[in-house]
Amino acid sequence: MKTSELRAKEVTALEKEVSDLLKAHFGLRMQKATQQLTNHTQLGNTRRDIARVKTIIAEKKRQTGAAQ
Repeated sequence: MKTSELRAKEVTALEKEVSDLLKAHFGLRMQKATQQLTNHTQLGNTRRDIARVKTIIAEKKRQTGAAQ
């Protein structure tokens, strides 16, 4: 998901996105453990997506905290 798309979302929607990504990452790790995962780059991509969304959440919370 692109950063510009993520920045347009609200914090609650971003938190749900993190939750969904964590579930997907867990599924990929289980596939890797059972040797069913064929595309190992998906693990890194989901991990980066999680970090990207968490960073945007932190930025938004920092902005709302500074505005108050």
